[in-house]
Amino acid sequence: MKLETHKLTDSLYLITGPGGNIVLSVGANGVFLVDDQIAPMTPALKQAVAAITPKPVRFIFNTHWHGDHTGGNAVLGGEGAVIVAHENVRKRLSTEQLVKMFNKKVPPAPPAALPVITFTDTIAFHLNGDDIEVTHVDPAHTDGDSIVWFKKANLLHMGDTFMSGGYPFIDVSSGGTVDGFVKAADRGLAIAQPSTKIVPGHGPLADRARLKEFRDMVATIRDRVKKLALAGKSLAEVKAARPTAEYDKAWGHAFIKPEQLVDTIYDEATKKR
Repeated sequence: MKLETHKLTDSLYLITGPGGNIVLSVGANGVFLVDDQIAPMTPALKQAVAAITPKPVRFIFNTHWHGDHTGGNAVLGGEGAVIVAHENVRKRLSTEQLVKMFNKKVPPAPPAALPVITFTDTIAFHLNGDDIEVTHVDPAHTDGDSIVWFKKANLLHMGDTFMSGGYPFIDVSSGGTVDGFVKAADRGLAIAQPSTKIVPGHGPLADRARLKEFRDMVATIRDRVKKLALAGKSLAEVKAARPTAEYDKAWGHAFIKPEQLVDTIYDEATKKR
């Protein structure tokens, strides 16, 4: 496993690897990270930062609580980085969690890994010559999702509310909803311009057009599954109707498979009846 660094602007870099995508901001005010990979990659992450600047990491922003985006918190927080996140991120990191889709228990994170600054709706950073606006969105991937807008650089990090190469992972056990994915995409589309660089939680760097494709795909599949579910169709009957078929070639070969997406949306629809 390795990390790759891609220069986006004079002060912004995209770091990719086995975990979630990282945005690195470097400048006069120090190092600012959006997310910090899985824990085993922390030494490699520190090396990647050191290859660009000798400055230590000053701030880390977590787009949500999952370990593939917060794995570096414990070490970097222990070394003095200030961790910032939505209040639900701290709540979930500080207690045992169960990711039901994979029947995986996640133990509480150590104190050094917990956000020390939390917020409820919005927060802003004014660093390295940019104004960075963070917005908590309705529960989508989890109930602690945030999107991060680098205004002057014209770059938007969507966290796991956007997967540029695959179907969405709706972590229901962490409060996620399919409706939230559509709303988060709508929020991102309202911010983005055609020239905006959009960083997904996973997958290649994208643009507004790709985010729109993702949004429309999620909304279409949601509407199809919910219509069948509310008409009284069983889960087997909904799957037999293949509501994802037209999108499977382009979106169905990543982390979440078509059947898993249908299962989650069907459960959400039938619980609301």
